[in-house]
Amino acid sequence: MKYGRFVLVLPLLLVGCATEFPHDPPADYEELAASTILDAPSPVPGNFAPENRYQVERGEYLVELLGCGACHTEGALEGAPQSKMALAGSSTGIAWSNPLGDQYPGIVYPPNITPDKETGIGDWSDSQIGNAVRAGIGRHAGRRITVMPWQAYAKLNHEDAEAIVAYLRSVPPVRHEVPDEVVPGNKAKKPFVYFGVYRSR
Repeated sequence: MKYGRFVLVLPLLLVGCATEFPHDPPADYEELAASTILDAPSPVPGNFAPENRYQVERGEYLVELLGCGACHTEGALEGAPQSKMALAGSSTGIAWSNPLGDQYPGIVYPPNITPDKETGIGDWSDSQIGNAVRAGIGRHAGRRITVMPWQAYAKLNHEDAEAIVAYLRSVPPVRHEVPDEVVPGNKAKKPFVYFGVYRSR
């Protein structure tokens, strides 16, 4: 009698599992050619003192060299950068948890780093901007900024960090609010890309 009950339940479990489609990461994604070399927007002369011109130009050079626009520009992650939205953030996100293992990975959307006071870094202090670049620390120092490649910028000297800050303050403010971060397990409403390195086992 107990055996018969077990045999009855087992087919029901198999039918229930059969309706679940296996997660197939390669089928869930398409290959894109991200834009990695972008011109930084020109500084606005009235946004900095004439005696700071060299510092601002140095910051512009560094922002281009470090490739900030490749993530922080609308469309750049998908290979179609919008020049009028340079450094104003991206509505295409970057996965920070493993999408090859998680059907719904955690996603962060590169923020607006123009001096817009409402949607950008216009209200950030110089030290907050410098800490974000060199240490990946968010505005309120609560945690590291996910996917920010701060480790590559950690050895920037103080003068170069100040130059980047001066430059970012000199570009035109662009009002552009990016989507909120998506925690793992939740489905993203906006597209995202994934960068990562895996080691064979």
